[in-house]
Amino acid sequence: MNDPLAVLDRRPPPGRPRAYDFPAFERTTLDNGLALIRAHVPGRPLLQAQLLVRGDAGGGVTSEAPEHAGATALTARALSEGTAVRDAVEFVEASERLGAQMGAVAGWDSLAVHVEVPRGHLSAAMTLFAEMSLQPSFPAREVERLRDERLNDLQQVMADSRRRAEKAFPEAIYASTAAYARPAGGVEQTVATIDREVVAARHAQLLRPAACTLIVCGDLDGVPLDDIVAASFGGWTSDAAEAPTSELAPDRRGAGRRVVLVDRPGAPQSEIRIGHVGTPRGIDDFHALTVTNALFGGLFNSRLNLLLREQRGYTYGVTSGFEMRRAAGPFVVRCAVESDVTAEAIADIMAELGRLHESPVTQDELDAARDYLVGVFPLRFETSAQVAGALAGLVIHELPDDELDRYRPTIAAVSGDDVRAAAERHIHPAEASIVVVGDVSRFETALRAAAYGDIEIVIDDGFGAPRDA
Repeated sequence: MNDPLAVLDRRPPPGRPRAYDFPAFERTTLDNGLALIRAHVPGRPLLQAQLLVRGDAGGGVTSEAPEHAGATALTARALSEGTAVRDAVEFVEASERLGAQMGAVAGWDSLAVHVEVPRGHLSAAMTLFAEMSLQPSFPAREVERLRDERLNDLQQVMADSRRRAEKAFPEAIYASTAAYARPAGGVEQTVATIDREVVAARHAQLLRPAACTLIVCGDLDGVPLDDIVAASFGGWTSDAAEAPTSELAPDRRGAGRRVVLVDRPGAPQSEIRIGHVGTPRGIDDFHALTVTNALFGGLFNSRLNLLLREQRGYTYGVTSGFEMRRAAGPFVVRCAVESDVTAEAIADIMAELGRLHESPVTQDELDAARDYLVGVFPLRFETSAQVAGALAGLVIHELPDDELDRYRPTIAAVSGDDVRAAAERHIHPAEASIVVVGDVSRFETALRAAAYGDIEIVIDDGFGAPRDA
């Protein structure tokens, strides 16, 4: 009775996935051009509304002026710092009386302003929501404070090995002129140029009715949504200039692999990033690639994690992922390992990248990946906010309305041949650049011997003296 293997033998097998239908939703358009999507989710009295500036209409970070990179993110943060009707304190107090939470976030492909509120207060909350979205005052003092906070945060990035690796990796795979080569929140040189006028101009450029979609999700039974939306947003007009242009073909750094080592003398661990420019979301084999990544590095029992964590004991965990945007975002493997096994971990990752092309997928791997993705899918939409986020994804990437309904059966139908084809099409070991932040003296010789490519050593200010690479 105390034999753990006997307990495992008695475990019930996995059951069949329960049926699930994504909530039905309806699209309409107001007279001013604002698109409206509503999704009735019974039993969800906490509603969420999102005002989404779409990427196809210039929304998001990729359409901002390079000299003011970071302006979109700062605009999003400054929206709640006061309006033409109330100052910041009055606005917060008014929203708190309704039990509403409001905010905004800037992504690569959109700017999303959101409110979450109990259904009984939706009408009053939507009035405040429209006020914040359409009439922000952008007090100069608050914009300067937020700008200074971002500048301080950028300095902290350089001291944090994990964040430093996240900054260095896109710089290694994208051309320096590409928006994707820099952080979405901008860099020190560009953030320093942002003031109230820049933020106000960015807001006026983005917030246009015809460029936006309003998404409302939750238990809408008996809620006069059309009247509420008309009262809040029906009179909205804009005389903004032509829509800004988003970057849909980010320049790559160039063919071949780069090896970039960011020196951190004395660091006990190395932060490793390996990958290349990936693919946009709008690809025909999205579901096959999703399964491919899951079995490679997306699950706990993935090839990478079983090897580097369970067999080698190099890391607490290793993951891989495609950051799919409207344009080709990065494909990257991420992990942190002890300094002395840095070269060995990189060798294992590179070998596993190659094995995706060379070795067939086992049935157990395929079943585990497909079953997991199919099984967790309904758990992704338990709240109104999660449903709204999924609908936002359809809008941003211009996907068909049945995309979420087709997800589970399409994933379940992915074959081993589909996985192999997706890997060959989208994963390119010969182009996989390597970025390491750590004590270079502990692994430089081994990496040179491995001959992955020419090595560039980066010495940040305050982290050692420059030396020949």
